Amino acid sequence: MPVLAIHGGAGGDGEWRGLTSLDPERVQCMHHVLESIGNALASGTIDALEAVTQAVELMEDEPLFNAGIGSVLDEDGTVTMDASIMNGSDGAAGSVVNVRQIRHPIRAANCILKQGWPVMLNSEAADEFAIQKGVEKVEPTWLITELRKKQWSRWKEQNARPGATDEDDSVLDHDMDGMGTVGAVALDKNGNVAAATSTGGMTGKPKGRIGDTPIIGAGTWADPNIAVSCTGVGEAFIRTCAAHRLATKYETGLSLDEACRDVLDAVEPIGGRGGVIAVTKDGDVATPFQTMLMYRGVWNDGEITIGIGPNDVDLDSMDS
Repeated sequence: MPVLAIHGGAGGDGEWRGLTSLDPERVQCMHHVLESIGNALASGTIDALEAVTQAVELMEDEPLFNAGIGSVLDEDGTVTMDASIMNGSDGAAGSVVNVRQIRHPIRAANCILKQGWPVMLNSEAADEFAIQKGVEKVEPTWLITELRKKQWSRWKEQNARPGATDEDDSVLDHDMDGMGTVGAVALDKNGNVAAATSTGGMTGKPKGRIGDTPIIGAGTWADPNIAVSCTGVGEAFIRTCAAHRLATKYETGLSLDEACRDVLDAVEPIGGRGGVIAVTKDGDVATPFQTMLMYRGVWNDGEITIGIGPNDVDLDSMDS
């Protein structure tokens, strides 16, 4: 049976303080992604690779997630975005780093995957390649929202560490370290899995900084057995090859939950607190995190579950 899991970033310390004023929009976006892409997976009209691509594209189009439009601003007040994707059945992969001129970085990564070589393109070359392949071109200023400008201004005023204001909704209610990466993993009707991840990085990140999101094996991984997408402080996920580590631990006999816990335990001591989503070829799915919250959702056999804090969100109460 097909499965789709998504995340919209993890972060924060202490007790979850409930929904912010902007969270209902994020939840509605996740519900739309899960319902539309999950149903398409179930019908067989798209495979796992296209499912994760479309799921992430929809999240890149939601200004309240840190990917695509609404990406956080770098130290110089501009947007640079990273994305990667991997197909489990054949190990094909694609990645873009520091793109500035396209609406959907994940579609650019998909185009690289389908071309077959190289696996990763950077900056202007990645933008140019994507636009030539038909990915929608946008002005860099189109990607910048008022929320992100205000978060950047607060970061600048406080002389804060990069990422400190990424998820601060109060500038327009959580004060938290920001890790707003989005990602998706999917299992299709043929038993194939795929993973995709996209991000605008961290508010105030220095020029040229690259996190785990575009690095195959760190932020994204898929093989015939499992697909993984990570969210957290990227440097720690890079240093532990987190996504690939999870897959390896699973292959050696750990349960999915045990493999996820191993990875989160490995990144925590080196500053990498965050979360992961993973799905196996057998349909097992996990969405653990070690932070105050993680935006996450699962479509499984037509049933949708969505969570932010420790518990799932009651969609009916949000509509009232």
